[in-house]
Amino acid sequence: MTEHADRATSCDAGAASGFQRSGTAVPIAVYLLGVSLFAMGSAEFLMGGILPKIAEDLQISLPTAGTLISAFAVGALIGAPPLAILTLHWPRRATLFLSQVAFIAATAASLILDGYPGVLLARFVMGLAYACFWAVAASTAVQLVAPDRRAKALSVVVSGLTAAMVLGGPAGTFISEVTGWRGGFWAVVLATAAAAVAVLLVLPKKMGGDLPAPDTARELSAMKRPALWLAYATTATTTAAYMGTFSYMGALLLDVSGLRVDWLPAVLSLFGFGAFVGLTIGGRTADQRSFATLVSGIVGLVLTSAAIALLAPHREAIVALIFLLGVMGFVLNPAVWGRVYVIAPDAPVLAGATNSSAFQLGLTLAPLLAGLPISHGYGLASVGWVGVVLGAVALGFAALDQRMNQV
Repeated sequence: MTEHADRATSCDAGAASGFQRSGTAVPIAVYLLGVSLFAMGSAEFLMGGILPKIAEDLQISLPTAGTLISAFAVGALIGAPPLAILTLHWPRRATLFLSQVAFIAATAASLILDGYPGVLLARFVMGLAYACFWAVAASTAVQLVAPDRRAKALSVVVSGLTAAMVLGGPAGTFISEVTGWRGGFWAVVLATAAAAVAVLLVLPKKMGGDLPAPDTARELSAMKRPALWLAYATTATTTAAYMGTFSYMGALLLDVSGLRVDWLPAVLSLFGFGAFVGLTIGGRTADQRSFATLVSGIVGLVLTSAAIALLAPHREAIVALIFLLGVMGFVLNPAVWGRVYVIAPDAPVLAGATNSSAFQLGLTLAPLLAGLPISHGYGLASVGWVGVVLGAVALGFAALDQRMNQV
């Protein structure tokens, strides 16, 4: 424990000395990483609204078209850790740029190819490139700021994914409705290209002047720490808790709460506004009060999920609770991300990459877990109880992490 604490202190001191000249502000390069994640992440969230068009164009069934979503998700899920190790000794700026170029090329291939197998493979490669960028972007953001600004920097990067979820996906779907299903993805290609050039121009060639040189053995050794895997479990379960509920919120609003269909997009957008509020709050509090921020967010998530299950028939209450679900779900995100870098400051690349996989795992499992009680006849409101259970499990992981108190 003493040796690990010494490593952490050494790394933190090195990072601090490397950024004394930059003050406490989050540099513009961090915001550009968030913009890049917004551009690339939009490709993950616009597919759902245009699946029938894709199925018709490729002459495949709707369930088969759905596997194109899964191919991207699988690539994003499994790609981050191995690609983080593969690119560990590459310059961060070059790695980020090349991963964006690979994403652009794979996206273009998915639009040019006609056959289903080729499009499926291209979607998988898109997920891999996306995972590589996300992993390196998170570790880069940490290295661009002083230690006491890490959670704030991470909240900026993660906000790009939030924007992709609530703005990029719907905007891309609208473009595809007007221009054909490929139009939305060509917009993603253009936005990613612009962001890639901006990152290449703005990101410094050297970051964190006194941080230790990349070391594969050290990064792999850090993965043996039990607290790190508890942090990953917390990331996955909290993500599944709020995204599982949100996945079925549209159907719940229409079939249980009695919302008019023309109000649905506006009401669902409240989740996104809540997410931005949550990230803003969490980014400000998680650096100094990490565990308190995490626990407050999880408890709030449990209570909000229970209220959704109990008050589903009451339209006005559910509208307010959608906003709260976004706040509580994302106020804890800077804390769960920041926790990873506190536990493994000497392995920022692989530790962050694996946490991005944990986040993607939560996204992947969310609709499956939330759908279980629905498939057994318990109704749409039961998704709230799934959120309660997952939140309670996440709270247990967080408490065990705190009790172990390894760092």
